[in-house]
Amino acid sequence: MTHQDPISWVFTMIGRLIVGLWMLFANGLGSAARALGKNARELDPAHRRDGVGLTVLAGAIVLAAMTWRNSEGAVAGVVNAAVRGVFGSLAWALPLLLGLLAWRYLRHPDQNADTGRMVIGWAALMVGVLGVIHVANGTPYPAGQGQGMDKVSQAGGMVGFIVSAPPMSILPPWVTIPLLLLLSGFGVLVITATPVHRIPERLAELRHMLFERHSETDAPKPAARKRVRTKKPEEGEDGVKPYDTPVIAEKDKKGDHSPEIVPGLTDEEETPAPEPERRPEPPEPTPAPRKVEQLVLSPQAGPYSLPDLQYLKPGTAPKPQTKANTTVVNALTSVLEQFSIDAQVIGFTRGPTVTRYEIELGPAVKVEKVTALTKNIAYAVKSADVRILSPIPGKSAIGVEIPNADKDLVALGDVLRAQVAQADHHPMIVGLGKDVEGRTIVANLAKMPHLLIAGATGAGKSVCVNGLITSILMRATPDEVRMVLVDPKRVELSVYEGIPHLITPIITNPKKAAEALEWVVGEMDRRYDDLAASGFRHVDEFNKAVRAGKLQPPPGSERVYQPYPYLLVIVDELADLMMVAPRDVEDSIVRITQLARAAGIHLVIATQRPSVDVVTGLIKANVPSRLAFAVSSLTDSRVILDQPGADKLVGQGDALFLPMGASKPIRIQNAFVSEKEIAEIVSHCKEQMQVEYREDVAAAPVKKEIDEDIGDDLDLLIQAAELIVTTQFGSTSMLQRKLRVGFAKAGRLMDLLESRNVVGPSEGSKAREVLVKPDDLPGLLADLRGE
Repeated sequence: MTHQDPISWVFTMIGRLIVGLWMLFANGLGSAARALGKNARELDPAHRRDGVGLTVLAGAIVLAAMTWRNSEGAVAGVVNAAVRGVFGSLAWALPLLLGLLAWRYLRHPDQNADTGRMVIGWAALMVGVLGVIHVANGTPYPAGQGQGMDKVSQAGGMVGFIVSAPPMSILPPWVTIPLLLLLSGFGVLVITATPVHRIPERLAELRHMLFERHSETDAPKPAARKRVRTKKPEEGEDGVKPYDTPVIAEKDKKGDHSPEIVPGLTDEEETPAPEPERRPEPPEPTPAPRKVEQLVLSPQAGPYSLPDLQYLKPGTAPKPQTKANTTVVNALTSVLEQFSIDAQVIGFTRGPTVTRYEIELGPAVKVEKVTALTKNIAYAVKSADVRILSPIPGKSAIGVEIPNADKDLVALGDVLRAQVAQADHHPMIVGLGKDVEGRTIVANLAKMPHLLIAGATGAGKSVCVNGLITSILMRATPDEVRMVLVDPKRVELSVYEGIPHLITPIITNPKKAAEALEWVVGEMDRRYDDLAASGFRHVDEFNKAVRAGKLQPPPGSERVYQPYPYLLVIVDELADLMMVAPRDVEDSIVRITQLARAAGIHLVIATQRPSVDVVTGLIKANVPSRLAFAVSSLTDSRVILDQPGADKLVGQGDALFLPMGASKPIRIQNAFVSEKEIAEIVSHCKEQMQVEYREDVAAAPVKKEIDEDIGDDLDLLIQAAELIVTTQFGSTSMLQRKLRVGFAKAGRLMDLLESRNVVGPSEGSKAREVLVKPDDLPGLLADLRGE
C-alpha cells in the first residue's frame, strides 16, 4: 500500500463529498420529476391540453409585454433584442401568432392534427415574408462594413437572412423574390388545407361567397309566398318512401347523433347546447289517437279497447356520464401514447349497456394500428368484452365499445311511450330497445319482412320474443293482427293462451307445428288468389278497397269480402321442429318467406342453436333481418349475421340487430318486460273479447278404430311399415336396428303388421314374407292413420 500525501487525501475526500452531495441532489430531483411526470400522465387529458394552451397563452402575454413597449430592465432588453434579431420587422406579430395557437389549443382540442398543420403553414408563410422583406431592404449581413445586427433587425431578422442570403448570392432579386413568394404561397395552401389541383375550386367558392351570396341576399324574393308543399319530396307517387328501412330510430334534438362530450375534447361551437341538456329523456307524450275507423269483430263483442301503457313500468333514468367513463378515456389515451400512435379520443356516446368511445386518427395513420391493439385495450380497461368498429358507420372515427360497469335498465314501457313509437300508428310496430347512443329503436315487422332471432341460453332471446308479442298486444286489435304461436318447449309462451289475437291454440307438438306451417302456406295462397282476382299487389291495398266498399264479389257469388288481418307466425324454437320434420318445416318456411310479404304474413323464428343444420342456407337466404344475442363462438355469429360480433356481446339483452338492407348491425340493449306486466296485459285482452279459433287449423283429431290396438305406437308402426314395404324384407332384428327399439317393441310392431296383412306369419329364423307391394304403400299408410 503506497503512502498518500495528506493534502491529496484531503482534496480527494472533498471531491468525493461534493460528488456524493451532487448525486444525492440529482437523484432527489430526478425522483421528484419522475413522480411529477407520472402524476401528469394520470391527469385528465383535457386538463393536460388546457395546461398546454394556457402555457402558450402566458408566453404570448409575456412576450407582448416585453416587445410592444419600451424595454425596462436588463432581461426585457435582452429578450427584445433577441426577438427582433431573429424575426426582424415582424417581431411584433410573434405574440399574436402565439395567442392564436393558444386559442386553438383551448377551443379546438379535438383537432390537434389540424393544429400541427396550421403551425407548419404559418411558419412557412412567415419565413417567406421575412425573406422578401430582407431582400427588399438590401439583404444586410450581420457583420460587415455599414451593416451589422441593427440593419438585420430592421429588415427580416436572422430568419430572413438565412432564407434569402444563399439564393441572393447566386441569383438576381427578380428570381429570389418569386421563390420566396412560392414558399409563402405554400404556407397559405397548408393553412387552408387546399391542394394545388383544388385552387380553382376554392377560388370559385370564395367568389360565390363574396359576390353571388351577397347578390342573393339583396335580391327580392317574390316567389317565397307562392311555395305550396303538397307532399314530402322523398315520397313517391304512391306515398311509399324510397330507400325505406324497417328500423325507426329516435332522433336527437339537434338532428344528429353527436357523441357525449368529454370535457375539453370537443369544440363548443359545434355543440352549443350545455352538456346536461344534450340528450335528455323525452317527456312522456300524450297517447296518440287511434284510427277513427274501428272494425267491430262480432255483434256481441263490441269495440276493442287497447291496454293502457300504464301496465308497463318505466326503467331507470339514463346516466349521461360517470367517473368510469373518464377512467376509460384516460386508459385509452395512455395506450395510444405508449404505442406512439397519432390518435386521440374525441368523445364517447354512453348507451344503457355499453359505451362507444370514438378515436380520431392523425394524418397518415393506418386504421390497423389501432385495431391491432384490441388485446392491449382490453387489458388497459380491464374488460374482456371489447368490440372495435373500424370505422363507425357514417363517421371518420374508430369506435371502441366497452361494457358499462353500471348498466341502465331499458324497459319496454319506455320504448313504447317514446315519441318515435307514438308517432307511427302501424299495428306491426314493435319495441326493440335502445342503441349505443341511447336512442329508442322500434321496428316495423311488416317491412322486415321476416326476422331470425338467435342466441345462447340466457342471452335474452325469450325476453325479446315476449317483448315482440307484448308490443303487438299493446298496439294492435285482433282485427288488425292475428298470431300463430309455436312453442315446442311448452312453457315459454303458455302465458298467452286464450288471447283473442290467436287463431289456433298455442302449438306445442312439433309435428302439429309442421302442419300449422303448411296451413299458413295454404292461407297465403288463398290471399294471393284474392289479390290476383281483384288486381291488387298488397293486402293493405286490398283491405283499403274492402273498407271503402269498392270491392264487389263477382256476379252469382255469395261471398262477402272482409279485410285480411296481418298474420304473425312466431316459432320459439326452430331446432325442435327441424329435428322432427326438417324437410317439411324447411319447405314451408322457405315458401312463406319467399312469397308471404305481399299477403301480410310475417314470420319470426327463434332458436338457441344457431348451427347450419338448423338455420339452413335456404332459411337464411329468405329471412333477411337478423337479431343476434350473445353466442359462445365466432362460428355461431357467422351463422346468424354472416359476420363476427355476436361472440363479443355481454349477454342479458345485449344484441346486434341487422335489419334488411343494412351492411352493419346496430348494437342495442333489448327492452325488458316482466312476467307480471305480461300477465296484466294478457288479462286485459281476454276481458275485451273471447278467443275464436279457426277450425281448419285446430281440427279435432279423427277417432280411429285401431287406437286401442295400436295405442301410442302409431308413429313407430308407420315407420316400420315404410321400412318393410320399401325393402321387401320383413325381419324383427332389422326393426330393432333401424328403429333403435328393443326386441319386445319390435316383436309387437311385427305382430301388428301381421294382423293387418302386411307381412306373413313367422317361419322360425327366416324373414317373414312381405304381402304389400311398394306401389300400395300410400294406401297402407292411410289405413294405418285411420284416413
